[in-house]
Amino acid sequence: MIPPMTEHGGRTAALEQERRSRLYEYAEQGDALRPEPSDGSEHRRRAFAALLGEFRRTAVLVPVDADGAPLAADFGGVRWIYAFSDEGALARFAVARGEGAREWAYQRWLGARLLDAAVPAAGVPCGVALDCADGVDGVVLPPVRGVVPDAVAVDVDGGTGDER
Repeated sequence: MIPPMTEHGGRTAALEQERRSRLYEYAEQGDALRPEPSDGSEHRRRAFAALLGEFRRTAVLVPVDADGAPLAADFGGVRWIYAFSDEGALARFAVARGEGAREWAYQRWLGARLLDAAVPAAGVPCGVALDCADGVDGVVLPPVRGVVPDAVAVDVDGGTGDER
């Protein structure tokens, strides 16, 4: 076992006289200066970042129209490209739309391709709606900094790169 860090190499006459290294003091000060948000926002931010990373590395199903363009809908001033994690999620979407009987053409796209190429190609504010028929299990990837390229993010001034 490694003895605790102390000044003087741990050679003190009694345990009561043992002094801690100044590194402990700096570490404790750092913790005090870095309070954890009480509302859990930091935890949610990290969870979203992990989800976004996984989405970018994963192939998703993108329903396409007759011309091969991704199926999308406009809502709240944003165009949302539909994407699905598997055929079951796409089928639930089709049934929810009342179009479960027809055949749905789709392509497999890497999530990064959707965010980095398809979103900017839309020419309007655009995000991705993943598994949108699955209620709380669905995810929206909005057109904001850190999700889509800064040049098309709605929270960034395109000319200066500053946040709006």
